[in-house]
Amino acid sequence: MAVFEYKAIDLDASGLAGTVVADTPRQARDHLRERGLTVTHLTECRTDRAPTLLERRRGRAAGHEITAFVRELATLTAVGIPLHGALETLVAQHHRGLGTVIQDLGDRVASGAALAEAMERHPTYFDALCVSITRVGENTGSLDQALRRLAQFREKAQGLRSHVTTALLYPAVVTTVGLAVMVFLMTYVVPNLLDTLVEAQRELPAITRIVKGASDLLLGGWWALLIGLAALVLALRTVVRSERGHEVLDRLLLKVPVLGELARKENTSRMAVVLAALLESGLQFVEAVRITRSTLRNRVFRRALERYEEAVQAGRDVAGPLAATAVFPPMVVRMLAVGQESGRLEEMLEELARTYDQEVSVAARRLTALLEPVLIVILAVLVGCIAFATILPILEASNVL
Repeated sequence: MAVFEYKAIDLDASGLAGTVVADTPRQARDHLRERGLTVTHLTECRTDRAPTLLERRRGRAAGHEITAFVRELATLTAVGIPLHGALETLVAQHHRGLGTVIQDLGDRVASGAALAEAMERHPTYFDALCVSITRVGENTGSLDQALRRLAQFREKAQGLRSHVTTALLYPAVVTTVGLAVMVFLMTYVVPNLLDTLVEAQRELPAITRIVKGASDLLLGGWWALLIGLAALVLALRTVVRSERGHEVLDRLLLKVPVLGELARKENTSRMAVVLAALLESGLQFVEAVRITRSTLRNRVFRRALERYEEAVQAGRDVAGPLAATAVFPPMVVRMLAVGQESGRLEEMLEELARTYDQEVSVAARRLTALLEPVLIVILAVLVGCIAFATILPILEASNVL
């Protein structure tokens, strides 16, 4: 069976939109006609094709909604509601995009598929971590506990991400407003003030000539600047899409003062949270490390965990390969090594996650406290230079100086 999205008109001539499950488009139209609807549009929700850019963005944007869905599903299954019935209950509770995905999950579960197998059909909504924890819960008969643990992890990860986002939000707003003000000054204020002096053929001060040249360039060559900016963005995207280029950029990021410290602590905290959640779910250690590696954004940290995984598989001491990467702090290397030897790795990872979660918050506040005055001073100096460059020739022309 398949899921179809439809648009229709009911008996009151009101427009409706939704989804329907059927074997064929004809059967879907028949079901809708039996409900007294006149179908105006019907398309199949394909899940076996590569997701489009819009679908990938929609899946990422639905992160909080997916977390809510996982927690609601855990609650419903915990009170004894069958899985298919729980999915049917949640279809109408979510927006059209995720609601269609949940309906497809329910349809596949009703046909005998496992929930984890159905989730694999929607990689833009459910990543490898979701699928793995769900599969372990189904295999061990503790799906509600696995889903509850998954929801807790997603809430922690989203809270960690919000710390970093909040730290960068204010500087981004200040920079955007400052650039907008400077563009307005350079394209409107400066030309209007200096055109009269230029027409009078007065010699302009050096700083005024520099500002006037920048203004003329912005007015006359804005299209070239846009082309250059687009080329730069395209080049950066090309570099980021290559594995080697992305790793080089990630390595450079870790060397940036303050920002590199924040990235290092954020990736360490995420590694500890994900690995602890997977191990608590009963996943095999090597597979848990592999999935954890795929969830990290920084390629340098991925490479370090790859060496960690190789050392574990070969039965070697894990402290040496981890220390050689110079990525994790010595405390983290020691805790991973001792936890692996003593069998208390999950406990140590949870303690490590709590510690670094607090350190991420401190580093985010430190970054904000540093960037705010720096950006304000830089923008004040630039605007001051523009103001001084426009006022100075006017004062000279008036014989004030």
